[in-house]
Amino acid sequence: MLKRINVLFGAQDMTEGKPMSALLKFSIPLLIGNLAQQMYSTVDSVIVGRYVGDKALSAIGTTLPIINLLLVLLMATSTGAGIMVAQYYGAKDKDSLSRSIGNAMTLVFISSLLVMAVGIPLVSSLLKLTKTPVETFDMARSYLTTILWGVLGLGFYNIVSGILRGLGNSVFPLLTLLLTSCLNVILDIWFVAGLDMGVTGAAWATIVSVAVSAVVCIVKLYRMRDVVRIDAENLIPCKKLTGQLLRLGLPAGVTQAIFSMSMVFVQALANSMGYQVVTCTTAVMRIDGFAMMPNFTFGMAIATFVGQNVGANRMDRVSQGSRDMLKVSLATSFVLVALLSIFGRYLIGMFTTTEDIINLGVRQIRILAVGYVAVAITQVYGGIMRGAGDTMPSMWISMFSTVVIRVPLAYLLAWFTRSETHPQGSPDALFFSLLISWVIGAISTYLWYRRGTWKSKSLIPSSAPLTA
Repeated sequence: MLKRINVLFGAQDMTEGKPMSALLKFSIPLLIGNLAQQMYSTVDSVIVGRYVGDKALSAIGTTLPIINLLLVLLMATSTGAGIMVAQYYGAKDKDSLSRSIGNAMTLVFISSLLVMAVGIPLVSSLLKLTKTPVETFDMARSYLTTILWGVLGLGFYNIVSGILRGLGNSVFPLLTLLLTSCLNVILDIWFVAGLDMGVTGAAWATIVSVAVSAVVCIVKLYRMRDVVRIDAENLIPCKKLTGQLLRLGLPAGVTQAIFSMSMVFVQALANSMGYQVVTCTTAVMRIDGFAMMPNFTFGMAIATFVGQNVGANRMDRVSQGSRDMLKVSLATSFVLVALLSIFGRYLIGMFTTTEDIINLGVRQIRILAVGYVAVAITQVYGGIMRGAGDTMPSMWISMFSTVVIRVPLAYLLAWFTRSETHPQGSPDALFFSLLISWVIGAISTYLWYRRGTWKSKSLIPSSAPLTA
């Protein structure tokens, strides 16, 4: 019995056994965990929308691109750490693995403090930059400020859960998320509905729950002494490892920054259309978060699988596992398209009872639905390249599909669809531009994958003894 528990909650070696079995064993708990994580923000929106109103829901939606932009450093650190952990674990290099994890934790601590120091004083300026409607400005400022005070817990949860996934352990982060998601629901209802704290209460519920998750995952990692050693020595920054982490993570961070900046500009366009459009867009993007989650999960799973097998020099398994993951991802996307087409109205109705907003939301969901097939292709092939250590292509593709295509196209479509009903343009412009950018991103990612340059990007062949 003890052995089974250790297998379930310990690190998973994905360099052995059938690739499909290893991927599914890792992906299913990871998917459930990611869905639970998405519940944090969704529960906030549902409870705020129902108990406080459409304006409060609009206020939360206004802050999302800004939050994502400010968390770029944490995103970069987490991505770089995940790739390094997977490859060093696959190579059975415990010393480099331990020092990589220690360096990542130190870096995320510094990054979190920097985000708080820079972000909190700039909250009002950032909201003005995105043309936040005056009706929702004060609520948005309160929500964003509170969330930023909790960045340290968010940073540590993301980095440590990412490290555990790099080790092949997706079950423990899942159980942690399920428990803290329940805590988040309880605190949301208590703070928002019970104590009448409004959007600030929703923010406090989120940061308290995430902080609990972070502490639990850190304790778990510290106790995995048979796999990794976390001590003061490994927390001291190592020049080579920090350089590797930044080399691998910064492209992902730049990608996130580019995407977030584009979303800030698109958010400004949405804000100019009125708070009801923002309310609708917020609800749609919450649903989109759930619809995207299987694709993101499969991308993370194949990145870990490829990382471990590249580290172990098992390129035959990389090829087979990649084909298997693509089949699963595409099949899941087709099912999602069908479900969203059927249940879109009911899903939007969870957030608001305003009929005009519901009708607009249903139309926007149908515009995006087909795009999830394109995203499946992007995530799988992008995950293969990231796992192998080739993180630059995603950055360039993201820059092209968002900066060159999505943002200008959104404004262009809005300009062409101006009318008496929609003087700033049709809200559909926001989502048609997103759909087109997804399709272009999928085509570009596949073509870059076919070039095959990612096969020579492994850390392991060039690794030398590490010195601080």
